[in-house]
Amino acid sequence: MSLKKRVPVLLSADQRTNLMAAAERAADAAAEVTLAYFRHTMQVHNKAGDDNFDPVTQADRLAELAIRECLVNEFPDIGFYGEEHEARQGSSGLTWVVDPIDGTRAFMSGMPLWGTLIGLFDGQSAVLGLMDQPFLNERYTAVNGRAQMRSSTGIQVLGSRTGVSVSDATLYCTTPDMFPTDKSMRRFNSVRRSVRLTRYGGDCYAYGLLAAGYIDIVLDGDLQPYDIQALIPMIEMAGGVVSCWDGTPAVDGGFVVACASRALHDELLPLLQG
Repeated sequence: MSLKKRVPVLLSADQRTNLMAAAERAADAAAEVTLAYFRHTMQVHNKAGDDNFDPVTQADRLAELAIRECLVNEFPDIGFYGEEHEARQGSSGLTWVVDPIDGTRAFMSGMPLWGTLIGLFDGQSAVLGLMDQPFLNERYTAVNGRAQMRSSTGIQVLGSRTGVSVSDATLYCTTPDMFPTDKSMRRFNSVRRSVRLTRYGGDCYAYGLLAAGYIDIVLDGDLQPYDIQALIPMIEMAGGVVSCWDGTPAVDGGFVVACASRALHDELLPLLQG
């Protein structure tokens, strides 16, 4: 199954609210699985074979099944596209796009910078998104134009930083290993040398930091739709911009850049295209 582009499905604000409520219930179910395995002994398998290391754990697979069961039971006409199991075609034109543990390497090494991602694809774009970090008790949601983070201290409305130029920016990148070609590494280095501070790691959590106003740029490569779709509404509803390095929509993944503002995005793109 692929996420084929089609005329977008029109949803009312109430429908989107109900769909987000279902996504939250699914995230609750996934959290029961992930927290039972996090920082405990678990089996790790390599999906890539001998030439590379692409880990998957029992928690990844079981959490996706828990999410799928919740969402398919509530909305059997909506398709389901996850990282770990076979996709399911729906009849509504809508598709749930799910990564049960974005940041499996962090998860298996005890670092709490991973998250459960649930997005909804309407045939053209991601219309709502959820990122859950249950170990830190932080849940980021974006729907109906509002991005927020709920934690043990309450609800924080998300807003990205403005007025920051590339030279003053803080950049996050999961790992430079995501840029395997000379061209992609050269373009990444042109950005790295231009910003004030570069940090590595974070996976999906870095996008939450951007939406909350703590950092300015996230630069990643070779993403799949389930790596980014839930995060696009969060960044955009917080005031930021997400695109591929060539400025096209990032809904299909690939080499992706997220910026805290349109002005910063416009300043940065030439460095990624030169």
